[in-house]
Amino acid sequence: MPDLPTPQDATEAALFTECWDAVLSYADLCTAGSTAATQLATEAFALGMREARTDAGGTTRSAGRRAPRLPVIPLLLTAVRTTAAAWETAGQGHRLDPDLRLWLNSDKAARYTGPPLQRPLALRGLRDMQEHDADLLWLAEVEALPLSVVARRLGLDPANVPEELAQVRGLFRDRSHRDHLDAPMAPQCRSYARLLDAVTRSAAADTPEDLSRHLATCVQCAEAAACLRLHGGGLPGALAGGVIGWGGLAYLERRRRAAEVRMGAGRPEPADAGPPNPGAHKARVVRSGLLVTAVLVSLLALAVSMMPGGGSMDDGASAPTDRQPVADPGGALPSPSPTSRPSASPTPSASADTPTRKNPDPEPQGTTSSAARDDDKPKPTASTTSEPATCEVRYDLVNQWPDGFQATVTVTTKEALEDWRVTWAFKDGQRVSQMWDGDYSQSGSRVTATAADYNRTVAAGDNLAFGFLASWQGTNSPAYDFTLNGHRCTKA
Repeated sequence: MPDLPTPQDATEAALFTECWDAVLSYADLCTAGSTAATQLATEAFALGMREARTDAGGTTRSAGRRAPRLPVIPLLLTAVRTTAAAWETAGQGHRLDPDLRLWLNSDKAARYTGPPLQRPLALRGLRDMQEHDADLLWLAEVEALPLSVVARRLGLDPANVPEELAQVRGLFRDRSHRDHLDAPMAPQCRSYARLLDAVTRSAAADTPEDLSRHLATCVQCAEAAACLRLHGGGLPGALAGGVIGWGGLAYLERRRRAAEVRMGAGRPEPADAGPPNPGAHKARVVRSGLLVTAVLVSLLALAVSMMPGGGSMDDGASAPTDRQPVADPGGALPSPSPTSRPSASPTPSASADTPTRKNPDPEPQGTTSSAARDDDKPKPTASTTSEPATCEVRYDLVNQWPDGFQATVTVTTKEALEDWRVTWAFKDGQRVSQMWDGDYSQSGSRVTATAADYNRTVAAGDNLAFGFLASWQGTNSPAYDFTLNGHRCTKA
């Protein structure tokens, strides 16, 4: 008689269904090839589930309380990072992203495994929260799931989720504030602690110039500012960067794009995906406290700490760009084996562990520029060349820190597209290092972005958008001279 599945088997199967896409998405960022990404995700998932089973039976030494742990998805994502570090130690580092390898061998990586009081503030704050409160915060802020889906997963009343989420944000802020005060810090940092708490509690308060300068150079205080500020859009980045570490911002952007694609395709969480978790409320305590507003406080040093490659991209090196979000978690899931990967299509002739680049080859120095090649390429129709610009472009600087920045490009096309290629130029020597929702190449100041496999077609009047990380030194002027498929674009 075959063995009957145990409740633990059923629980882990459900977790695999809910979490595999997130694990594979981050593993894809961390690796240099499609097969390596699937194997890294598989090994990390097994490691994370072992840790979850161990933590489930663990207790603290005082009052017999359960030992604090991360929610399931961030627990699995940290297992990806741990597994990648094990690969590097075991001589398999060639299978990892080159920038990740640099980060793993830096002091920045050591913060995530070092003494608890020296770990990133967001990591400590999330771990110290009650498990279901932390789940709610992560699913809503980082995974960008609709609140109705979050309610079903956690067994909550959908009508009460917005209020509960606001309360959980307040709890996270309070925990972060206490953890910041408990951490060892320099005298100058401690002198700013009360002021930092005050200015992040009031939307009307101005940040004093001396505090602003301090936040631009102190990682520890900038992390605190990001965690204490509940409004303004910085909390998801603080959580992703503080918990995941390397690639946190890129992972966050992927999850948001995946959620947009899923909802745009009409594939919300299936109604028959199973009953809500009946024990979800048992671990929840009565929450209290006044929710406060906050001012925009610099994320500069925080972003440096979670930049791929440790925040320094002066050498202009580009990580392998065969990166494509696993944008459809509603589809069929793979079995956890390194033999297949639904989100990527590696070139048949490529070695399994060899980086494959979907980008056009960068132009060698001294050859014809991208702009010149664009002019040489045939235009779609004769009318296109004689009419005014058929596209508008918006360039948004999302975030900036001392030697790097994050930006998005949104292009509105007046004509339907079967494929697209966007080019632009930088004035100040900026170098793109990573891109999502597109592939890129750069020659000198000229950058070319091409469509990913899943967003090639664009209807007339619709937008195409992509984001990227890049380095800068001295001055960071906006990009200019945008073209779409060889035709000039006007500024939106």
